Amino acid sequence: MDVTHHDLTNLRNAISFVPQESLLFSATIRENVAYGKVEATEEEIIKALKLAEIYDEVMKMPDGLDTLVGERGITLSGGQKQRIAIARAIVKNAPIFIIDDALSAVDTETENKILRNLEDFLADKTTIIVSHRVSAIMNADEILVLDDGKILDRGTHEELISREGFYKHIFELQKMEEGLVR
Repeated sequence: MDVTHHDLTNLRNAISFVPQESLLFSATIRENVAYGKVEATEEEIIKALKLAEIYDEVMKMPDGLDTLVGERGITLSGGQKQRIAIARAIVKNAPIFIIDDALSAVDTETENKILRNLEDFLADKTTIIVSHRVSAIMNADEILVLDDGKILDRGTHEELISREGFYKHIFELQKMEEGLVR
């Protein structure tokens, strides 16, 4: 169904969206996570923070969940902001989950932990992951390879690496970079 035929409020409520540039409010971590679901329980907030691999860091902060993050999350690193935004999307628990390169500020190991944590949570959701890292999309049912807004190729990870093309080239470069970093 064409998206323009949907009620805009219902459509917005059906989507949990995590942008690359995470927007946090001058409020506590608890309030930022609960923003998408104001009536979120303490348990839901904690579970979401754990799935987003940020709970332990939050609990080490002087005021834990009640730590003020400052305007636009100024007191947090880029990776912390992204993970709190992911926790907010988890708490909202909408049927469509969109992650727009929202793992770019975390290291590959943390990214992999978050993606593993989200496997069960996302199992019954339509999930769209936009990423420059192949590791974030390897397990997708279908991968679309885009260049300048055009689809260059599509398929599963296995199908795409079996063909000579842009995806295989990027995959091999990233594997090599990962090997050099370790």
